[in-house]
Amino acid sequence: MATIAATFVSLACGTNYVYSAWGPQFADKLKFSTTEQNLIGISANLGMYLLGIPIGIFVDAKGARATVLYGGVLLGIGYSMLYNAHMTGSGYFPLLCLYSFFTGVGGCASFAAAVKISVLNWPSCKGTATAFPVAAFGLSAFFFSFFGRLYVAEDTSGFLLLLAIGTSGLVFSGFFFVRVIDQPKVRVGTRKHLDIDQVHASGPNDSEQERTYLSEDAEAGDAVTAESAPLILNHLSLTPEDRNEISSQDHFEPVPTRGLQLLFRPEFWQLFTLMGILAGIALMTINNTGNNVGALWRKWDKKTSEKFIIQQETVQVSIISICSFLGRITSGIGSDVLVKVLKVSRLWCLALASIVYFVAQLCAIFIQNPNFLFLISAPTGLAYGFLFGCIPSLVSETFGIDSLSQNYGAMTLSPIFSGNLFNLFYGTNYDQHSVLTPDGHRVCLEGLSCYRKSYYLTASASIIGLVVSLWSISSSHRVRKNLRI
Repeated sequence: MATIAATFVSLACGTNYVYSAWGPQFADKLKFSTTEQNLIGISANLGMYLLGIPIGIFVDAKGARATVLYGGVLLGIGYSMLYNAHMTGSGYFPLLCLYSFFTGVGGCASFAAAVKISVLNWPSCKGTATAFPVAAFGLSAFFFSFFGRLYVAEDTSGFLLLLAIGTSGLVFSGFFFVRVIDQPKVRVGTRKHLDIDQVHASGPNDSEQERTYLSEDAEAGDAVTAESAPLILNHLSLTPEDRNEISSQDHFEPVPTRGLQLLFRPEFWQLFTLMGILAGIALMTINNTGNNVGALWRKWDKKTSEKFIIQQETVQVSIISICSFLGRITSGIGSDVLVKVLKVSRLWCLALASIVYFVAQLCAIFIQNPNFLFLISAPTGLAYGFLFGCIPSLVSETFGIDSLSQNYGAMTLSPIFSGNLFNLFYGTNYDQHSVLTPDGHRVCLEGLSCYRKSYYLTASASIIGLVVSLWSISSSHRVRKNLRI
């Protein structure tokens, strides 16, 4: 029941990705430029990623249930204020960015708590356990856009009200059922495992490893067994006896790491770089799908109505969301198969994501017929799902489960840089090709030329992501091979 509740909570947390379904209309009514529209979307992304560390610390220290509640409040406030601004047709731009920021923070808080609960309740299958809340997060945009089409049609104000009530309602409903189930007490010490003090003089001591947390989350985390070895441990110095012990086992307790200690772990920088590059690529398309739709349809058929364009925006958002859901489920469960059955790194999921991203960028560079926009949306959602379906498992198995929330929060700082860069580049490029109509609205009538240059940048980024992924896989394989010599 707790896992089901965590999944429903996560369903309310991914509404950042439905922004393209209402952002262009919101900006149009308040007479904002595409760059300003992107800044409002970026604010939500900042809320989602910037406060990941403090929210993670709060989840690890105070428990997940309180965090879920606070997240629901912020989601309700943020969308309610944006709804009010659209209804009145006016709003102070910095305040609108702040309200959008609230929606991101609320989604981040509730989602972090949901993932932590799922991992603690199913410690032996982290990838599969996190696949369901992570997939629900990806399905959030489709869920709300579907009900938006069903009940409020092309009414942007009504859709914002639906988001305000729906997100907070789902979170508050799930709050009563999300909790950590007591696990059978099976300590890692019951099987032979590598003593960290023997291999890393500066590592945590036994008392730190044996400490007992007062919070419900940490008590459960203290009782679980470690799933598998971190795949990249090149900072450790091992004795021959240790190597023989590792080679005879498939399981190895990860080095518990948190806070500033992360900065001295090379695998942190590998994952941080990959997260930034791959998430940033998707965020540009996710935030600007509505602009892509408008640009292509206005040139393809000059008689196209705004109502039809809005419908097509919603279709593309739904495609991204559904494919993200499928990617997260596939990556979450598939990464467990990679580790447990094929005995290879979960990082292969990120290499695959890089390839799929590159295909999507090529489609965006060449497609001029708006009827084929799904060839951009579908692989973008799928690759984004591959990324987020396995990242929580990579973080927990590399740095330990006790600090999963704050370590995952540190990882999510990386898309702030890449996502903002790609989105601002897109907005600037789009505005350069836009014209101001007599009624004060901005519109681009040049079709593919409105945004094509932006995708040259993200295509290059996807190639870099593939190179970093393969290098990380090679590094982890080399270290594992050395450990078994």
